Amino acid sequence: AGCEKEPSSYMWIYILLGNMLRGIGETPITPLGISYLDDFAKEENVPVYVACLHTIAMLGPMFGFLLGSLCAKLYVDIGFVDPGSITITPQDSRWVGAWWLGFLIGGATNFLSAIPFCFLPKSLKKPEEANNEKTSCGLLEKKGATRKKLTPENPKSRKWSVMLKGKYFCMSLKKVLSNRMYFTFLCCSLLQFSGFIGFLTYKPKYMEQQYGQSTSKSNLLIGITSLPPVGIGIFLGGFIMKKYKMGIIGATKFSFTMSFLAYAISFLHFFVGCENYAVAGMTVSYE
Repeated sequence: AGCEKEPSSYMWIYILLGNMLRGIGETPITPLGISYLDDFAKEENVPVYVACLHTIAMLGPMFGFLLGSLCAKLYVDIGFVDPGSITITPQDSRWVGAWWLGFLIGGATNFLSAIPFCFLPKSLKKPEEANNEKTSCGLLEKKGATRKKLTPENPKSRKWSVMLKGKYFCMSLKKVLSNRMYFTFLCCSLLQFSGFIGFLTYKPKYMEQQYGQSTSKSNLLIGITSLPPVGIGIFLGGFIMKKYKMGIIGATKFSFTMSFLAYAISFLHFFVGCENYAVAGMTVSYE
């Protein structure tokens, strides 16, 4: 009874709030960044720029796994205990790595990398051949000018009323989701990411259990082998779209072909596996 003790630490709340704030800060980068590129870049260069954006987004988790591998080699209480007094190694099942160190390093790096965003201009010089009315910025400017002519009322009060009612947001959401091509693409992306996240989440544990690898080495191998090919594939996809100047239909056919090939190759995972470990009392008898 003396060994049983209820957990009394509430540190998990700080981890929860930290991840929530990180998500709020990171989410606008991709949608708003793509809109920024689409508005102020040449039309034929947009696929490459978007591919570069997503490729960099894949390099982040790769470096995260490498950093996690390094932190997992360090004992969780590093800096608070004498390293010479630690009698267990990372291969021991009781070993707990310095998981918290990655949050500090990642948080500091995120803060420093966010500073240059403060110096980005609100708008850039548009390419000469680009039509201002086709960009989202041009459409908003035109729409705003029309509203000023029709409604000379206070724009601030109108803005707050629109935000509170959410009428235009619901109408826009309904219009987007009623687009069959976009909705199909949304469902396809949902399935792809669901499979990829599950693969990425449980593969390190699988390597630990089946191949007897430490947590540090499993993270290192995942970071080196799994994520770089995805980043290279995203970049090559954008480059191919730029080279052959694909439209919506061409891009859809290209996406379908690549997705089908990826599915066919991933199907081979069913033929790869290892036998379970012999565990006394569970899979084999104690004798």
